[in-house]
Amino acid sequence: MSTSPRQPLSAELPVTDRTRLRRMKEKGRTARADLDAVLAAGFVCHLGVVVDGTPVVVPTVYGTAADTLYFHGSVAAHSLTSAPGQTVCVTVTHVDGIVLARSLFEHSINYRSAMIYGVPRPVTDPEETLAGLRLITEQAQPGQWGYARHPSRKELAATTLLALSLEEASVKVRVGPPDDGDSPDAALGLWAGVIPLRLVRGAPVPDPALAPDIPLPHHLD
Repeated sequence: MSTSPRQPLSAELPVTDRTRLRRMKEKGRTARADLDAVLAAGFVCHLGVVVDGTPVVVPTVYGTAADTLYFHGSVAAHSLTSAPGQTVCVTVTHVDGIVLARSLFEHSINYRSAMIYGVPRPVTDPEETLAGLRLITEQAQPGQWGYARHPSRKELAATTLLALSLEEASVKVRVGPPDDGDSPDAALGLWAGVIPLRLVRGAPVPDPALAPDIPLPHHLD
C-alpha cells in the first residue's frame, strides 16, 4: 500500500456542504460504520465525472481499504483518465425492497446508498497497485486473487487504478413499511407492504472451453 502518511478517519462522517442532507434528513446515517457496511455489501460503483464539459456516469468495480476506495479501468477509458485533478462523486446503491403504498404518491423503495466525494489520485506505486487490484478482485469474489494468474506487466500498463479517500461521504438508508398506514388512505381497503429484493449468487457455470477434468475451486463451493 502507499507509504504516504494519512490521518485516521473519524468514527463519524463529517458534514460538508456536499454531504449535508436537504431532504429526508431522517434517512441520513452519520456513523462511519454505516458507510463501511454499504461499501462491504457490494462491488459495483458508479463514477460521476465531467468529461469535456459533459457529465458522465460510469459503472465500474471497486474495492475498499480502511480509508480508501479503489476503482480501475482501461487506460483508454476517458472518464478515468480525466478524473485525476477534479472532484468526482462515486455512488454505491443497494435496493432492498419495493415499497407499495395505498397511493402511488407514497410508493418508495427500501435502500442503502452511499455517495463519496473527493479528488481521486492515480496509483503509480507498484506495491499499492497490486494491493488495490487485490482488494477489487476479492471484493467481487473472495479467494479469487490467490487462485487466478496475477496481472502481467503489460496488463498492468493497460490499467488505470484510482484511489479515492473515504473522508467525505454521505449515507442514506430507508427501511420499513409504507408511510401511509396512519393516513386516510388506510381506509381504502387496498393491500400495502414491501416486496423484498436481494442479490444472490447462483451456482457456478463452467466455461464451455473448460477441460472436463478441471475441478471447481474450493472458494467457489
